[in-house]
Amino acid sequence: MKKQEVKEIPVYLFMGFLGSGKTTFAKDTLLKQDFTEGQKTLFLICEDGEEEYDFDELRKKNIYPELITEETLTTDYLLILSKKYEPENVMIEYNGMWELEKIFQIRVPKGWTVVQVLSFVDATTFDVYVNNMKKVMMDQLRNADMIIFNRCNENTRKAEYRRSIRAVNRRAQIIFEGANGEVDNGMEGEVELPFDTSGPEIRLAEEDFGLFYADAADNPDKYVGKKIHFKAQVHRPKSYGEQAFVPGRFAMTCCAADIAFVGFKTYYGGAKTLTDREWVIVDGEIRKEYYPEFQGDGPVIYAESVAKTSPAEEELVYFTY
Repeated sequence: MKKQEVKEIPVYLFMGFLGSGKTTFAKDTLLKQDFTEGQKTLFLICEDGEEEYDFDELRKKNIYPELITEETLTTDYLLILSKKYEPENVMIEYNGMWELEKIFQIRVPKGWTVVQVLSFVDATTFDVYVNNMKKVMMDQLRNADMIIFNRCNENTRKAEYRRSIRAVNRRAQIIFEGANGEVDNGMEGEVELPFDTSGPEIRLAEEDFGLFYADAADNPDKYVGKKIHFKAQVHRPKSYGEQAFVPGRFAMTCCAADIAFVGFKTYYGGAKTLTDREWVIVDGEIRKEYYPEFQGDGPVIYAESVAKTSPAEEELVYFTY
């Protein structure tokens, strides 16, 4: 007897702290934009937001809301809800104060597949949350496919925030919205780089690697075909084999407690002779290729030479200057 195929049920997860705009987004998406197009949708609400839902209006759209607590967020209860509603879609408004690992590690009903994770950030309180709730905030940014900063104004440090996020999440789309919800991704006057990208070769000062990494990750086409010269430390992931490594630097991301190693995959025939954490000077050419782990294209370097050298004066690099 042929085994029956399990139907895929897309799951959309959106997260953020109270007041970050999750509920506003959900109401607009589900009711005004009719995102589900009439398909039966199970809507799991994990917190009481500043705005309330009209449950009757949701049900008219074939959307069935269910309030979830930390205690009821279990495999057994999700199975009960799945059997009760037999949804074609699932949307989850996740509580920003809960451990994010719980929703990703829990065993969900067969077919449920997370297809998009959105993280909402109130730009006016971002620094406060980063300083006081580092791990929770960084987890939300690190795991998102799309990050939406809302309530942006003329004082929002958009370029700085974008560069910091790129250190921990290269795949996410980053969107900035003004107070009225209009998209405002302009970076005019904010992204003047301290190194010259106009010529055929880029020579980085020791302290500029973080800015280069963030800008190249965001704008890979700007760098394709250019020669690059920089100092970095060696990292050799086992999955890269003997023909590639990652020359990079330890960088301070959104906050002092979060240090990440950042760098681009580099092809080099002598990679097997290199040792983790040793310092090198890399000369090569920047190209672009698909990264499965980041679900998109990104810069790679084809090294022409890699020479051992002395350590940088400062161990850390930053995403501001």
